[in-house]
Amino acid sequence: MTGTPAPRTPSAAPQRDKPWLFRTYSGHSSAKASNELYRTNLARGQTGLSVAFDLPTQTGYDSDHVLATGEVGKVGVPICHLGDMMTLFDGIPLAKMNTSMTINAPAAWLLSLYIAAAEKQGAARDQLQGTVQNDIIKEYLSRGTYIFPPEPSMRLINDVIAFTYKQVPKWNPTNVCSYHLQEAGATPEQELAYALATARAVLDTVRDSGQVPSEDFPVVVGRISFFVNAGIRFVTELCKMRAFAELWDEMCRERYGVENEKYRRFRYGVQVNSLGLTEQQPENNVYRILLEMLAVVLSKNARARAVQLPAWNEALGLPRPWDQQWSLRLQQIVAFETDLLEYGDIFDGSAEITRKVEALKEQARAELDRIEAMGGAVPAVESSYMKQKLVESNTQRLAAIENGDMTVVGVNKYTEAAPSPLSAGEGAIMAVDPDAEREQIESLKAWRAQRDDAAVQAALADLSAAAREGRNIMEPSIACAHAGVTTGEWGQTLRDIFGEYRAPTGVARSAGEATAGERMTAVRARVEDVSARLGRRVKILVGKPGLDGHSNGAEQIAVRARDAGMEVVYEGIRLTPAQIVNAALEESVHVVGLSILSGSHVPLITDVLTRMRAAGLGDIPVVAGGIIPPEDERTLLAAGVARIYTPKDYDVTAIMDDIVTIIDPDQQRAA
Repeated sequence: MTGTPAPRTPSAAPQRDKPWLFRTYSGHSSAKASNELYRTNLARGQTGLSVAFDLPTQTGYDSDHVLATGEVGKVGVPICHLGDMMTLFDGIPLAKMNTSMTINAPAAWLLSLYIAAAEKQGAARDQLQGTVQNDIIKEYLSRGTYIFPPEPSMRLINDVIAFTYKQVPKWNPTNVCSYHLQEAGATPEQELAYALATARAVLDTVRDSGQVPSEDFPVVVGRISFFVNAGIRFVTELCKMRAFAELWDEMCRERYGVENEKYRRFRYGVQVNSLGLTEQQPENNVYRILLEMLAVVLSKNARARAVQLPAWNEALGLPRPWDQQWSLRLQQIVAFETDLLEYGDIFDGSAEITRKVEALKEQARAELDRIEAMGGAVPAVESSYMKQKLVESNTQRLAAIENGDMTVVGVNKYTEAAPSPLSAGEGAIMAVDPDAEREQIESLKAWRAQRDDAAVQAALADLSAAAREGRNIMEPSIACAHAGVTTGEWGQTLRDIFGEYRAPTGVARSAGEATAGERMTAVRARVEDVSARLGRRVKILVGKPGLDGHSNGAEQIAVRARDAGMEVVYEGIRLTPAQIVNAALEESVHVVGLSILSGSHVPLITDVLTRMRAAGLGDIPVVAGGIIPPEDERTLLAAGVARIYTPKDYDVTAIMDDIVTIIDPDQQRAA
């Protein structure tokens, strides 16, 4: 006799880890427009904010400064004063939000504005959670939004750390950023070594400053976080993250004597690689982004605390809210639909992973020892050592793509493809409102007109005194925020005391890697021939007008032009159109190459063209490179630009050959 089977007891659902913070890096046009974007993204399931500031804000200028022309609201949100910061977070309770702010040279100021805005909302300082990047060394090496020389810059970083660990204890006061190092060409070993060398420099500064008692120092170490990059070689990148965690634990124990394991944890956020996103067949970038994300979430022992993914079309221009939503949904699918968060570390015990991790650690330690022998990260910046090595690594990477040793699908292999319907037609990328800059400047003038000037001057005087006397500048900066001081006024006050800095470019001493081969030999022969007919060596001016500090492309053009036999004039980043035209006049160059990746190419390049004609240089050809949409390319060509090069033009040797053609007087007569 068969009985009724007993009902099956459902197995307990597996325990799932809490997912990482979901972020998208965003901000554009104005505080109001960015607030609308943030509230939309939060409603769609984003769990943390990551604020992108525009270049004037990042470099300590108000929106109406001459260097801000064409840059306002282009790569992020303009924040000139407390009113802008309050508008940016209107309706977003800062006591409950986790906010990451990508800001470096003026980090103390933007954090002060954030604290002041939170206080206006009624939030206590000890409720605030988030991160301020506050890493100046990588700015000297890659991103370029530095202001002050290294010594006072390290002091400002120290002031933020010493203030926050007591006043804002849930805040990460420094986010050591290796992301832009990889974008500048760093190998995994270099990314490990340079980031850890930066962390050493920061912690040594804090330890030696006298602002933090020795018994509190482990707490400070526990608040240091990192922001990293993850490229397409996701097994190597996964091993890099495990190596990061192990090297950091080792450094905290051995160098700083931190015994509490909680304070030695490697805490990091990530944005996956934007350098490898292609303009050609851009739909393939979705797969690249997924693979790169897996590198930082698969290994539980080295899993990111926060992830922000670029949009698939960032090589084309500014992504739309829908494009950001697509990247957010990718994170949510991996976190909630897969079983990833139900398991421990699936790579523990793997011989291959262990072997690679140990190799990366060994190579990173060797590079760290070299930097330590120089006196640390700051001397290695000032001597141009680290910058030179990054330029050389990036040269090797580009040469490998050119000669086919590195395959990039859709770029140097499998290039035949149907047009992408995703990137066709109007509205495929978002354009910044052309009136945004004018409206921001009008709003800034109105802010200045309605504030109490006496209170502003008193607050600035105390800030100046604190800077001169060596006092911590955070409380005076917060007082400045409440008084209505602007970003440019805060920046100029400290510029007057600390001075400004121009970091080494790394170009003059870098060894070119693409100097061999028939194609380059042919280009050199053409340079010699044209130089002989011109009566002197072909000379190119490589210029970066405006505030865009992304110098990788300009550096590679300068290195390759030199390798081709040209005389090169390259003075680094952050030049006005007037300075570029003056250099072209004084140096008697044959061609001017302008590199801009911030979206300000149309106003800045047309300004250079106008000034060149006024100076009698209208016959000197101008070429331009950057992320330039097709409609802007047509505008610039109509304005008189001789050639436009965008990310799809990866073959730098071919660009050199084209530039020789532009300069060749026989070609010009034939045209």
